[in-house]
Amino acid sequence: MTLEQGIDPVQLLQDLIRQPSVTPELHGAFDVLEAALTPLGFACERVRFEGDGSYPVDNLFATRGEGGKHLLFAGHTDVVPPGDSVAWRHAPFAAEIVDGTIYGRGAADMKSGIAAFVAAIARAPEAGRISLAITNDEEADAVNGTDKLMAWAEARGHRFDFAIVGEPSATARVGDSIKVGRRGSLNGQIRVTGTQGHVAYPDKANNPLPAAALLIGALTGKLDDGTEHFPPSNLEFTSADVGNETTNVIPAAVLLRFNVRYNDRWTPESLIAAIEEVIGNQDLRDCRAEFTVVGRPSRSFLSPLGGGVETLIETIARRTGIPPELSTGGGTSDARFIAEYCPVVEFGLPGPTMHKVDENVRVADVEELTALYAQFIADYLGTE
Repeated sequence: MTLEQGIDPVQLLQDLIRQPSVTPELHGAFDVLEAALTPLGFACERVRFEGDGSYPVDNLFATRGEGGKHLLFAGHTDVVPPGDSVAWRHAPFAAEIVDGTIYGRGAADMKSGIAAFVAAIARAPEAGRISLAITNDEEADAVNGTDKLMAWAEARGHRFDFAIVGEPSATARVGDSIKVGRRGSLNGQIRVTGTQGHVAYPDKANNPLPAAALLIGALTGKLDDGTEHFPPSNLEFTSADVGNETTNVIPAAVLLRFNVRYNDRWTPESLIAAIEEVIGNQDLRDCRAEFTVVGRPSRSFLSPLGGGVETLIETIARRTGIPPELSTGGGTSDARFIAEYCPVVEFGLPGPTMHKVDENVRVADVEELTALYAQFIADYLGTE
């Protein structure tokens, strides 16, 4: 079905769901988007990144307009695997609509956001500049996706004033919550090394387990009291491995793994320094502790609450009658990469079924999100 404005967001969402774009396999997802965007005047370019220990990934950058404010919409077409398809009542890539609900992998996370934004562009007055940065690498490594695509766009002279990531952000109804920031995430490991020996002769060995337990106790838990927009930073150990299958050997070493979710009081550098200080202050009884960061830490960010954020709040409040909650909850998203270039929020549908069997969204919610996006485009790009 074609709407008067040109694009039906529900039909577009169905077309996207029917592309089984499990990371990093693109299938036809970008073909669907280009077919919708090109008639709207967008110049579309596919950019492929690879290397840095990860798989090759296709990305799409589309842009339209010159002068005025530059609005960026970002998102991902890749989805997590559906798992056992027999467990689904509705086939994961069939995009069935039953009783006003559309089912399929990616319906909530986050092909609905992409479909709604593209349809909204077709409805909104043409003003300012609009670009889309779409990756097929968010659900897994996230190495050759948005991070590199943003750097690529900046190198080609693109400067953005405000960005919306269409990730699920609402709780009960469309527009009741937007994410204006995210906690950072740091993965680390500590190898505690002692001296292996026979359990009957502990004086001839140095058991690293008590030292490891001391470190777990010293590091676990809250690192601060939180900030105005963020909860307290928290360190949680996720494993302690000795690789010891016997009962009569004191192990030589223990490998501890942990994750820290941290607020805007910290940077990765200051957090690493604080962890090193705590480790250095412990009496490890001649055991050695080696701390290393695993992977690339995600930085915490909080977007300035004026400008585009203020306009979006006003748009939502005017249409729904209630200003949205400003949230920083949840894990990480590609917004962390965009925050290095411009203020960014996450604004999408409720997502209680994302990554679940029979993932779904309400058709009425897709249409409401499209209307909110269209109104925001008009409000934001129509003002100087």
